[in-house]
Amino acid sequence: MNNPTLAPHESMELHEALNFKTLCIAKSKLMQGLVFDQELKALMQKDVTESIQQIAELQAIYAKAPFQAPVPSSPTPITH
Repeated sequence: MNNPTLAPHESMELHEALNFKTLCIAKSKLMQGLVFDQELKALMQKDVTESIQQIAELQAIYAKAPFQAPVPSSPTPITH
């Protein structure tokens, strides 16, 4: 009884937050190659570093969901 789980709507919202953070990391990493300002590039790198830590924390909470969708370890490119 001491094994708390998330409600279905909480699980879905957490899954959406994970997707959003993953997309933000991808965008920050992609845009770093196009930015010439070193201060902005450092901010983007800081965002990536902190987002990776936040995703790990969200994944730990997501483990309490009553159902789960697989989280890929590395994204698959959408262009071939």
